[in-house]
Amino acid sequence: MGNNGWFETVAEAQRRAQKRLPRSVYKALLAGSERGQTYRDNIDAFAELGFAPHVAGGPAERALGTQVMGVDLDLPVIISPTGVQAVHPEGEVAVARAAAARGTAIGLSSFGSRTLEDVVAANDRTFFQIYWSGGRDVIEQRLQRAREAGAKGVIATLDWTFSFGRDWGSPAIPEALTPKAMLSFAPEVALKPRWLLDFARTGQLPDLTTPNMAAKGEPGPTFFGAYGEWMTTPPPSWEDIAWMREAWGGPFMIKGICRVDDARRAVDAGASAISVSTHGGNNLDGIPGAIRMLPGIAEAVGDEIEVVLDSGIRRGGDVVKALALGAQAVMIGRAYLWGLAANGQAGVENVLDILSGGISSAMLGLGKASVADLAPEDILVPEGFARVLGD
Repeated sequence: MGNNGWFETVAEAQRRAQKRLPRSVYKALLAGSERGQTYRDNIDAFAELGFAPHVAGGPAERALGTQVMGVDLDLPVIISPTGVQAVHPEGEVAVARAAAARGTAIGLSSFGSRTLEDVVAANDRTFFQIYWSGGRDVIEQRLQRAREAGAKGVIATLDWTFSFGRDWGSPAIPEALTPKAMLSFAPEVALKPRWLLDFARTGQLPDLTTPNMAAKGEPGPTFFGAYGEWMTTPPPSWEDIAWMREAWGGPFMIKGICRVDDARRAVDAGASAISVSTHGGNNLDGIPGAIRMLPGIAEAVGDEIEVVLDSGIRRGGDVVKALALGAQAVMIGRAYLWGLAANGQAGVENVLDILSGGISSAMLGLGKASVADLAPEDILVPEGFARVLGD
């Protein structure tokens, strides 16, 4: 390893993140729910898919660009929105800069630790993610803030449920970093001095508040305060989702689609795009890996709505498999968080470069000049691989 902190795979970024982060912070990123069945299948399912390569006539150059929700992307990989990022002092701003440097978009969580305005300033290709939380009046205020900040689109996350424990243990996350909380975490933080030093250099502690859940300029609630608002808000109907899409009035993605019938309802609700997602295996355990559900959903509605795949992406070959099976682009979560933890903004750029290089290499092997040319016949799909839900 050189002095610049470069790493060659996402797996290595994860190993470095584990070495650098306090145990509780690392476990919060690892997440997952219950026995971790969906978490594992999201990743393992990609290994069941093979390639059908060509050996001559390949293109000298490969075009990796695509477009999602009206936004041009140099790379078919979007930063997925993730909650409070206590892994690095710059959090989502560092991620936004990395995405901008590689010509792609960032999804900012409404539970994020940096303001929407700061993230848009770092990357004008920003999608604002929102939950159905707080009722229509509150949601309309958040949409207006996103509009004024210059967000290019909204991601409505519907794939989040109450998760009951993890067999490998859940992290201890404080409500706020009070002196008592800091004292209780001192032993594990002392074992990871580089993480603490990063924050000490900025003169600030990890921010466990959610500034985008408050009006602009007002202090945001704590993560658990925001979580409590979501828990006490009745789940939305499809009529509510159609209202949200109309209230926003611009590009609108519904995240969390696993069923064909729900994909059709998203079309009927007027959505611009859907994300086939299991929330990274962080909610209802036992859902098939997202890549297993993608082909059936893409076949059913791919001509009517943009389809994105979120969950389990760890290498460029995974991206190519998803695109060949019907996705317009993919979204990554843990992969970029490992990079952020390992080496800040440069680490996120490193992860995007790993994926970009892997995409280009797989396309060369498949003889494809553009990601738009990828098709199901480029992939070896074993019998029984796909899962079609709700058809």
